[in-house]
Amino acid sequence: MSVSLSPRALRRRAATVAVLMLATFSGGCSAIDRLANIGEQPPLRAIENPTAQPGYKPVQMPMPEPQPAVYNPNSLWRTGSRAFFKDQRAHQVGDLLTVTVNITDKAKYENETSRSRSGTEDSGVTDFIGTKTFNPAKAPLPGRILTTDSASASDGKGTIDRKETLSTTVAAVVTQVLPNGNLVVEGRQEIRVNFEVRELIVAGIVRPEDIQSDNTIDSSKIAEARIAYGGRGQITDLQQPRYGQQLLDVVLPF
Repeated sequence: MSVSLSPRALRRRAATVAVLMLATFSGGCSAIDRLANIGEQPPLRAIENPTAQPGYKPVQMPMPEPQPAVYNPNSLWRTGSRAFFKDQRAHQVGDLLTVTVNITDKAKYENETSRSRSGTEDSGVTDFIGTKTFNPAKAPLPGRILTTDSASASDGKGTIDRKETLSTTVAAVVTQVLPNGNLVVEGRQEIRVNFEVRELIVAGIVRPEDIQSDNTIDSSKIAEARIAYGGRGQITDLQQPRYGQQLLDVVLPF
């Protein structure tokens, strides 16, 4: 017994097989790396220059017109100086400063939407050119030409209750000094406990005036802040869905 498939069905099966092969190939490299590291602790990344990373791009922001420094004769004070003595806070590329990350985020939203609609259409002809005089069984047109009924209803509800708290510190390095004196900083911290690595990444733009006397700055004073806190390891792998489940979540329309 042979079953023949239409060209459209064959194309669908070929597309499904191609998607599955692509998913298997894309997840294969990660799976091979995990197999190679069985019984081993997650490796820590090497210390690297942030500006030498492939995705690094210098920050460009609107800048004011440059103003030349003015020196007063017979004066130890220079116009524009922030202090009489040398400032030990971070102010040039390569300097370090400590970022205090304090995030307490709470959000609660409740939305409800209800919608309904109904419609009725009835159109017909009771006597079309004297059809009553003929045999009803041979009438050229029925008594009603068109009769339609439609109804639709929609009911949606949504609730968001989010509470996030993060409190930690990380040392960051100045990677760029903007023309107006603001500093672009970036810091990365990795901590390995048993077979789990925790990562903390902080990046953004800070004003030198916001840096405290002890060379620390609060994360709330960082402009364009990018803060990431996560991990990788055995526990993180178990919390992620399988590759097949991720594929079905993307492909299946229902």
